[in-house]
Amino acid sequence: MWNKRGKATPIKATDSLIGHGGTLEGKVHCDTNLRIEGTFSGEIECSGTVTVGEQGTVRSSITAEEVIIAGKVYGDVTANRRLIMTGSGQLHGNISAATLNIMEGSLLNGSVDMKQPAPESAGGQEQQAKPDKAAARAAKAQNAREAG
Repeated sequence: MWNKRGKATPIKATDSLIGHGGTLEGKVHCDTNLRIEGTFSGEIECSGTVTVGEQGTVRSSITAEEVIIAGKVYGDVTANRRLIMTGSGQLHGNISAATLNIMEGSLLNGSVDMKQPAPESAGGQEQQAKPDKAAARAAKAQNAREAG
């Protein structure tokens, strides 16, 4: 892209999309976010967030910083930070994640391996991770069900 003065403007990173009705096979490496509303088979490695939409079907291993599953995933998922399964999400495979959030109505067939979250740093100083409010509420509700 060129600006008015004839100088090249910096290219901004954009998210990638596999749209509804689209089918893709192969290996995907991306530095940005990836959203899948169609069908994908192969392998996914992403530095950002991978979102499988409600209409999405993935037959693949997924490795990403954060994974959000609202559709169907058949394969192992590794989330370096967090994995979120919405009420419509289905995962048929194993999970390795630092933080796991499974909402009521989702389906999980596989094993879970929780790992220590990597410390986040800003300005060279480590920050304490803020507790996930949704996870705290879910744990409190689970403890109340077990007690009563």
